[in-house]
Amino acid sequence: MPASAGKIVCVWRLSLAVVVGLVAAGCGEDAAEPPRPAPGDSAEAPRERRHVVRAHCAAGVANCAAVTGRVLYVEAVDPDGDGDAHYVLAGGNVTARGLSVIDVGRELRPRRLPRVGELVSAAGPVFTGSYGQQQIEATELHHQRG
Repeated sequence: MPASAGKIVCVWRLSLAVVVGLVAAGCGEDAAEPPRPAPGDSAEAPRERRHVVRAHCAAGVANCAAVTGRVLYVEAVDPDGDGDAHYVLAGGNVTARGLSVIDVGRELRPRRLPRVGELVSAAGPVFTGSYGQQQIEATELHHQRG
Protein backbone atom coordinates (compact mmCIF):
# COMPACT_ATOMS: atom_id res chain seq x y z
CA MET A 1 0.00 0.00 0.00
CA PRO A 2 1.43 3.43 -0.92
CA ALA A 3 2.19 5.91 1.91
CA SER A 4 -0.51 8.33 0.74
CA ALA A 5 -3.15 5.58 0.95
CA GLY A 6 -2.13 4.89 4.56
CA LYS A 7 -2.60 8.58 5.43
CA ILE A 8 -6.05 8.58 3.82
CA VAL A 9 -7.10 5.53 5.84
CA CYS A 10 -5.76 7.13 9.04
CA VAL A 11 -7.65 10.39 8.40
CA TRP A 12 -10.80 8.39 7.54
CA ARG A 13 -10.56 6.38 10.79
CA LEU A 14 -9.99 9.55 12.83
CA SER A 15 -12.99 11.22 11.16
CA LEU A 16 -15.13 8.15 11.78
CA ALA A 17 -14.10 8.11 15.46
CA VAL A 18 -15.04 11.78 15.84
CA VAL A 19 -18.44 11.24 14.20
CA VAL A 20 -19.16 8.14 16.31
CA GLY A 21 -18.16 10.04 19.45
CA LEU A 22 -20.47 12.95 18.57
CA VAL A 23 -23.37 10.62 17.81
CA ALA A 24 -22.82 8.70 21.04
CA ALA A 25 -22.69 11.92 23.03
CA GLY A 26 -26.02 12.96 21.56
CA CYS A 27 -27.79 9.68 22.39
CA GLY A 28 -29.00 8.22 25.64
CA GLU A 29 -30.72 9.57 28.71
CA ASP A 30 -27.90 11.91 29.73
CA ALA A 31 -28.18 13.89 26.51
CA ALA A 32 -31.90 14.54 26.90
CA GLU A 33 -32.63 18.23 27.34
CA PRO A 34 -34.34 19.01 30.63
CA PRO A 35 -37.90 20.25 30.31
CA ARG A 36 -38.18 24.03 30.23
CA PRO A 37 -40.62 25.71 32.58
CA ALA A 38 -43.64 27.34 31.02
CA PRO A 39 -43.67 31.14 31.01
CA GLY A 40 -44.66 32.37 34.46
CA ASP A 41 -43.92 28.93 35.95
CA SER A 42 -40.53 29.61 37.50
CA ALA A 43 -38.87 27.38 40.07
CA GLU A 44 -36.73 30.30 41.22
CA ALA A 45 -37.97 33.31 43.10
CA PRO A 46 -38.18 36.33 40.82
CA ARG A 47 -35.08 38.49 41.06
CA GLU A 48 -35.45 42.03 42.25
CA ARG A 49 -34.61 44.42 39.43
CA ARG A 50 -31.81 46.72 40.54
CA HIS A 51 -32.01 50.41 39.77
CA VAL A 52 -30.19 53.64 40.47
CA VAL A 53 -31.28 57.28 40.43
CA ARG A 54 -30.06 58.83 37.17
CA ALA A 55 -27.68 61.79 37.40
CA HIS A 56 -28.28 64.77 35.08
CA CYS A 57 -26.32 67.73 33.82
CA ALA A 58 -27.78 71.10 34.72
CA ALA A 59 -29.44 72.90 31.82
CA GLY A 60 -27.09 75.10 29.86
CA VAL A 61 -23.88 73.74 31.39
CA ALA A 62 -21.19 73.27 28.75
CA ASN A 63 -18.75 70.35 28.71
CA CYS A 64 -20.99 68.22 30.96
CA ALA A 65 -21.73 64.52 30.55
CA ALA A 66 -24.06 62.18 32.42
CA VAL A 67 -23.63 58.39 32.35
CA THR A 68 -25.15 55.36 34.00
CA GLY A 69 -23.48 51.97 33.91
CA ARG A 70 -22.18 48.95 35.77
CA VAL A 71 -18.92 49.21 37.70
CA LEU A 72 -16.03 47.34 36.09
CA TYR A 73 -13.26 48.64 38.36
CA VAL A 74 -12.91 50.79 41.49
CA GLU A 75 -9.72 52.61 42.48
CA ALA A 76 -10.33 53.18 46.17
CA VAL A 77 -6.85 54.48 47.03
CA ASP A 78 -5.83 57.34 44.78
CA PRO A 79 -2.06 57.43 44.12
CA ASP A 80 -1.85 61.22 44.47
CA GLY A 81 -3.38 61.08 47.97
CA ASP A 82 -6.11 63.70 47.60
CA GLY A 83 -8.82 61.32 48.85
CA ASP A 84 -10.83 60.85 45.68
CA ALA A 85 -11.91 57.56 44.12
CA HIS A 86 -12.18 56.51 40.50
CA TYR A 87 -14.71 54.18 38.88
CA VAL A 88 -14.60 52.62 35.45
CA LEU A 89 -18.14 52.04 34.16
CA ALA A 90 -19.47 49.91 31.35
CA GLY A 91 -21.70 52.64 30.00
CA GLY A 92 -21.53 55.95 28.22
CA ASN A 93 -18.86 56.95 25.74
CA VAL A 94 -16.78 59.44 27.73
CA THR A 95 -13.43 57.63 27.89
CA ALA A 96 -13.89 55.13 25.08
CA ARG A 97 -16.78 53.54 23.24
CA GLY A 98 -18.95 51.99 25.96
CA LEU A 99 -16.62 53.01 28.80
CA SER A 100 -16.56 55.97 31.15
CA VAL A 101 -14.14 56.87 33.93
CA ILE A 102 -15.60 58.79 36.87
CA ASP A 103 -13.45 60.87 39.24
CA VAL A 104 -15.27 61.10 42.58
CA GLY A 105 -13.92 63.86 44.81
CA ARG A 106 -13.61 63.47 48.56
CA GLU A 107 -16.80 65.50 49.19
CA LEU A 108 -18.92 63.07 47.09
CA ARG A 109 -17.09 59.87 47.97
CA PRO A 110 -19.56 57.46 49.59
CA ARG A 111 -18.67 55.66 52.80
CA ARG A 112 -19.11 52.30 51.07
CA LEU A 113 -17.74 52.39 47.56
CA PRO A 114 -19.75 50.57 44.92
CA ARG A 115 -18.64 47.07 44.05
CA VAL A 116 -17.98 45.52 40.66
CA GLY A 117 -21.28 44.89 38.89
CA GLU A 118 -23.28 47.52 40.78
CA LEU A 119 -24.97 50.40 39.00
CA VAL A 120 -23.59 53.94 39.21
CA SER A 121 -24.88 57.15 37.67
CA ALA A 122 -22.72 60.27 37.56
CA ALA A 123 -22.73 63.68 35.94
CA GLY A 124 -20.22 66.50 35.76
CA PRO A 125 -17.72 68.30 33.57
CA VAL A 126 -15.44 66.25 31.34
CA PHE A 127 -11.71 66.81 31.81
CA THR A 128 -8.52 65.05 30.85
CA GLY A 129 -7.20 62.69 33.55
CA SER A 130 -3.62 62.04 34.61
CA TYR A 131 -3.19 59.30 31.99
CA GLY A 132 -4.59 61.42 29.16
CA GLN A 133 -8.05 59.85 29.32
CA GLN A 134 -11.30 61.79 29.21
CA GLN A 135 -13.20 61.42 32.50
CA ILE A 136 -16.16 62.91 34.34
CA GLU A 137 -15.33 64.90 37.46
CA ALA A 138 -18.53 64.05 39.30
CA THR A 139 -20.71 66.84 40.65
CA GLU A 140 -23.69 64.49 41.05
CA LEU A 141 -23.34 60.82 41.96
CA HIS A 142 -25.75 57.99 42.73
CA HIS A 143 -25.05 54.32 43.23
CA GLN A 144 -27.02 51.17 43.82
CA ARG A 145 -27.33 50.17 47.43
CA GLY A 146 -27.03 46.59 48.37
